[in-house]
Amino acid sequence: MHVLVTGGSSGIGAATARAFGREGHRVTLTYRSGPDRAERVVEEIEKTGGTAAAVPMDLGDHEGIRAAVAAAGPFDSVIANAVMWGGDAPREESFEEVPAAHWSEMLNANVVGNVVLAQSVLPAMREKGFGRIVLVSSGIAEEGTPGSGPYGTAKMALHGLARTLAWQAGGDGVLVNVAAVGLTMTDSTAIPAQAFDAVARRTPARRLSTADDVAALLVFLGSAANRNLTGEIIREGSNAARSAHTM
Repeated sequence: MHVLVTGGSSGIGAATARAFGREGHRVTLTYRSGPDRAERVVEEIEKTGGTAAAVPMDLGDHEGIRAAVAAAGPFDSVIANAVMWGGDAPREESFEEVPAAHWSEMLNANVVGNVVLAQSVLPAMREKGFGRIVLVSSGIAEEGTPGSGPYGTAKMALHGLARTLAWQAGGDGVLVNVAAVGLTMTDSTAIPAQAFDAVARRTPARRLSTADDVAALLVFLGSAANRNLTGEIIREGSNAARSAHTM
């Protein structure tokens, strides 16, 4: 199986690319910046006997997405993990002061970019009669957080996209789901340990997921092991801390 992992040079994307590689799948991972990091992930996959390649791709460049898929595909499975943050952290200004241009940039990349990605990979999946698409979302989509208006809105749009695609492509053997990820422990997460501990105490398992934990979920959803689960939102363990009554 040929798997495309977008945003595969670090964090959850890198862990997912490595996990598919260990399963014996051919992996293509994309990166927006930092080609050296992407190549290190490729080398790690190849050292364990896998086959991998890295290609540049920017969610905001729709023609570039089509070109990357045409050059590196076709793909049997797509893990749509890439995201444009656009500096969308908690902001000083009020909601009314967030520029419309910021909204446009974030939605164009994180929503329309993933629409274009799906449009690009679907024809080959339909022809083969098999495909898996996993859209990586966030607990912020449902719970919200200060300063994340465009980001949370974009992630929630992926939920609607998954439902649409599930009906549009299910008859051709293409299953589409959302993985709603919570606060995840990765090498690049710059959050104080005490903050992690506080959130972990509000989860049923009393721990936060690692990148490898999330990768295991994405591998299941994006592989033939998922036989008929489609159009669903799967909330992984760290995301179980969403509800206010757990605080």
